[in-house]
Amino acid sequence: MESQERAISGERQGGEVPVELSLRPQRLAEYIGQARIKENLSILIEAARQRGEPLDHVLLYGPPGLGKTTLAMILAKEMDVSIKTTAGPAIERAGDLAALLTNLRQGDILFIDEVHRLGRAVEEILYPAMEDFVLDLIIGKGPAARSVRLKLPRFTVIGATTRLAMMTSPLRDRFGIVHRLEFYDAETLQDIVTRSAAVMNVEIDEEGAREIARRGRGTPRIANRLLRRVRDYAQVRAAGHINRDVACEALVLLDIDELGLDEIDRRVLETIITKFSGGPVGLETIAASISEEADTIMDVYEPYLLQLGFLDRTPRGRTATRRAYQHLGLAYSGSDDSNNQSSLFDL
Repeated sequence: MESQERAISGERQGGEVPVELSLRPQRLAEYIGQARIKENLSILIEAARQRGEPLDHVLLYGPPGLGKTTLAMILAKEMDVSIKTTAGPAIERAGDLAALLTNLRQGDILFIDEVHRLGRAVEEILYPAMEDFVLDLIIGKGPAARSVRLKLPRFTVIGATTRLAMMTSPLRDRFGIVHRLEFYDAETLQDIVTRSAAVMNVEIDEEGAREIARRGRGTPRIANRLLRRVRDYAQVRAAGHINRDVACEALVLLDIDELGLDEIDRRVLETIITKFSGGPVGLETIAASISEEADTIMDVYEPYLLQLGFLDRTPRGRTATRRAYQHLGLAYSGSDDSNNQSSLFDL
């Protein structure tokens, strides 16, 4: 890719970003999982190639860490075009967006992460750019002000968001392709771990990869992060080879239990159960009780707890299910039907 301008959140600015980037598949054929989305995108790419046109605008949404940025990079690679990458909070003024748009060439991709956080003034500039490929600017102030319309080359906007509902309807409707990324099952995640281990030149057997995958919370980013930590443990204490026992020992040391719950997950459940008698209790109250941001709990921790059937959302707040009590080894008092629900990650 000829150009990658990254203005992204802090979690991708840490020291391990180069490793994470090296683990990203470069082609659609290398991308593991999300079979329906892959098939639709392959048709989109082939049709655009045959017509000699840029891709239609694409919106990808779903929980963090499932591969939205990776898919954007792959689309640019498959179309053999440049990709410019930014984030909604980084585009503070209409002029910031105008600077990005005027630097695009025919067929280029503008990837906007956390697109739901674009300001209203910025969105107003983006609407005609996406629909008519023009940029409307106001030059001057007062009576001397005048409107100037600049033509833009045909380009593609790829938006990624974890909060689809927070996007305004006019912006959402301007994306021709909308796909939701789902959590990965344990088998698919095991394939991802095995591939990542090969890229990192790490010796790992099938059982070791399975153990890491089942604790990966259905999320490739988390599974790859656990793999790197298990690799470090294996390098120091197991001659560099990862098997099931080594993986278990490393993950126990990291305080990751057999279902992938970490300390914060357990604190959320324990707070609901021990401090509020199993609920219902409001999200803000839970957040204050464990000194964590409510948005972090809702976006990062709650989706997985809901998938496991450990939490219920009710009009009055969150409640812990019988399954949560059983996992924590606590006596259940109450009545609910959630214990009959099947978990997405039951193995």
